[in-house]
Amino acid sequence: MSNFILGLDVGTTSVKAVLLEKGSRNVAASHSLPTDSDVLDSSGIKAKEQDTGLIIDAVNRCIGLLPRDKLQRVCSIGLSGQMHGILFWRAQSGCDWSNRDFFIARDTSQLITWQDGRCSSDFLSSLPKPDSHLSVATGFGCATIFWYMKHRPEFLEGFTAAGTIQDYVVSMLCGLDRCVMTPQNAASWGFFNTSSSQWNENVLKGAGFPLHLLPQCVPSGGLAGQTCSEWHGIPAGTPVGAALGDFQCSVYSCMSTQTDAVLNISTSAQLTFTMPADFKPPHSPQPTSPISYFPYFESTYLAVAASLNGGNVLATFVEMLTSWMRELGAEPSESNLYEKLIQSALNQETSDLRVNPTILGERHNPLCLGQVTNISSSNVSLGHVIRALCHGVITNITSMMPAECLQQAGVSRIVGSGSALARNEVLRQEVEKAYPQQVVYGQNADSAIGVAMVLCDRL
Repeated sequence: MSNFILGLDVGTTSVKAVLLEKGSRNVAASHSLPTDSDVLDSSGIKAKEQDTGLIIDAVNRCIGLLPRDKLQRVCSIGLSGQMHGILFWRAQSGCDWSNRDFFIARDTSQLITWQDGRCSSDFLSSLPKPDSHLSVATGFGCATIFWYMKHRPEFLEGFTAAGTIQDYVVSMLCGLDRCVMTPQNAASWGFFNTSSSQWNENVLKGAGFPLHLLPQCVPSGGLAGQTCSEWHGIPAGTPVGAALGDFQCSVYSCMSTQTDAVLNISTSAQLTFTMPADFKPPHSPQPTSPISYFPYFESTYLAVAASLNGGNVLATFVEMLTSWMRELGAEPSESNLYEKLIQSALNQETSDLRVNPTILGERHNPLCLGQVTNISSSNVSLGHVIRALCHGVITNITSMMPAECLQQAGVSRIVGSGSALARNEVLRQEVEKAYPQQVVYGQNADSAIGVAMVLCDRL
């Protein structure tokens, strides 16, 4: 009788559940649903929150759509989800199991997401200096707690535990008295030293931080506990992995060897590879460096060039064109338009038009916005512009992580994934021009599959 691993990713806009057959590692079933959980911000503080109850409802509906007979043969459960964000709850009453087959959220806050903007640069500069190689930004769990300490201290008094949304689900499944968290999620909260796997307790204590809200750290790839109740037919007592970061799991799903790098271009863009086992990150944050080091597995790190500008740049261009056309009295179809734009660029192999597409800035250089240069009467055709735009997206990534950087790291192959790369042959051509390494496609990064693979390899 086959055994299955349930992998669940709780994303920013949707949840996805997969059943991975343990022996063959094939996906036996999968389902994805939107959460539709965004809460409108009427506070004027640039808050970005989601309704916890609606997210858990989407999780239950998504898993309920998987085959019941296969769920009854699940032998372990893995969760990944959106990093940086924070959810507060009461450990003894954070959910309601009265339905018996599944739980619903109770006595929780809204999820304050990684996109939250309430912590201004002035506020962040007032915080104590972290003992970590990673900077602290708005939307990070510890920064959000500091914000509540200053602006709404009474809010924190109502809760006994905190974690990411995926940590919360794990805690409720296992009936834990306190939150457990892996270094992957802890590092994304700030004030966590990945070398020692310890919170900066002395730094935080000196600032009056509520230390009881800090989760207990457990190794990435390890267990958090066992299910305290039957869940959608999954037996009580089923092992549950401590929750992992969605980025690390997406990389794990498609990086097959140490000599692979993964390039994902969807809304944004990331290029990453694994560092050698003996690598140690810097002792302090390097805010102007385009490369960050994220904890991975077995005390190793991923070198990550994470660009804010990817497929969203092309989407912005298409939106601009369609709005212009509507002003001129035309009613274009965006999908049809996108295909025609790509075809026009395929007919234009190169262009001397130069587009720097950083319309959203970059984390390491937020003031560097987009530019178009070297404009002449001979390079303003649609083909030139789209070719130059796609070239610019890839050039921006290579400026953050050059081909020489990959060569020095021993990378021999780039695994390309993401919706923008899949849809756009021009982008793929530009990647292959920019990097001498072999580029392969077709194995899309998938956090739900990745987290199931992690448990398959480690349990």
